[in-house]
Amino acid sequence: MRTIVLGGGIVGVTTAYYLAKDGHEVTVIDRQDTVGQEATAVNAGLIAPAHCFAWASPAAPKMLIKSLFGEKTSIRVKPTLSPRFLWWGLQFLRECTSSRARINTLAKLELSEYSQRKLVEIATTEGIEYDGVNQGLVYLYRDEAELELGLMKMELLTSHGQKLERLSIEELARIDPAFAGAGDTIVGAIHAPNDASGNSEKYSRNLMARCKELGVEFKFGITAEKFLQKDGHITGLVTDHGTMTADNYVLALGVGSPFLSRSVGQDIPVYPAKGFSVTIDITNKAAAPTLGGVDEKTLVAWSPMGDKLRISSTAQFSGYDKSHKPSDFDNILNTARELWPDAADWDTARMTAGLRPMTPDGPPIIGKGPKHDNLYYNTGHGHMGWTMASGSSAMLADIIAGRTPEVSTEPFKVRSIRK
Repeated sequence: MRTIVLGGGIVGVTTAYYLAKDGHEVTVIDRQDTVGQEATAVNAGLIAPAHCFAWASPAAPKMLIKSLFGEKTSIRVKPTLSPRFLWWGLQFLRECTSSRARINTLAKLELSEYSQRKLVEIATTEGIEYDGVNQGLVYLYRDEAELELGLMKMELLTSHGQKLERLSIEELARIDPAFAGAGDTIVGAIHAPNDASGNSEKYSRNLMARCKELGVEFKFGITAEKFLQKDGHITGLVTDHGTMTADNYVLALGVGSPFLSRSVGQDIPVYPAKGFSVTIDITNKAAAPTLGGVDEKTLVAWSPMGDKLRISSTAQFSGYDKSHKPSDFDNILNTARELWPDAADWDTARMTAGLRPMTPDGPPIIGKGPKHDNLYYNTGHGHMGWTMASGSSAMLADIIAGRTPEVSTEPFKVRSIRK
């Protein structure tokens, strides 16, 4: 069975791994010069089932309105008349009810927990090094009332098996000494001991090496342009290097996925949210955090990655524009300087931005499309691609093989922009 996987991010590489283990003859194509160079390279590094809440929630519309009036909220919108964004945004607003947010969050939780198990299984079985830290994540609070609200919000997850612990500032400092001097800023935290962090780009590169041993071929510098079809069957993939053919095709191109799916009449609801990220060399390990986490006030997320620190924040809906300016990183760097002033020379931070492939409801799109018998999807993971990649890829491999996946497929079925 010859299968082409479109996309060399963490989702594409894990898909290739599982399909190769199932005996597929797999080719991965990507326009970059190696794996993990787009969204995979700029995420915060969190493996975070305990932070899987759907962005479409009752609080989101107010946040978006504030951003339109210039307030620096964590979710921002640049005004646009793009019909695609307007339709996507309408579907997003439809999901901003308590009942829909609960359903979507629990679907993401189930996949995230399963995926974390699969990630650890791959890393252990194949000896994949990725700067993993498996002592949990901390979610920081600057106000007692907000901490109480955070604990109430987390009850949805604890009632479904997530282990979460309230920490005083003294307890937080004991599990991560970098916060010993944060008492004037932080009042406490929620510790998710089963969460983790790691470098998804490094993981992708090392897993690619194992995939090659399994016979997977990686072709870089190739841009996919459109599918060819006949009678509900994909007959070829047109690229800037000619037409490629296979028995099956898997679309794992992140924000690029809708362009290819629309070429054969499947308009999936994936739209980019730009995230801003910095990577900094740690100059004082004693002053740097040993655990990853999130500042729940500024929504700045971070992960230690060996001798570096990755810090990320903000979701800006501004189309496919990846440009950035220094002021876009003010929230990140101000938070970092406040929490860990002596950990690094913050003026040397390397700044970048990437596009997260968001669905309006939150759950990614996984499975076979309704219009073609050999076109499969593994895309739309949003800000949780690193957390969900291994599980969604294992699920897709089960679907292709005709096995029953361990996670319910219904929340992740292929869907379209509703107009």
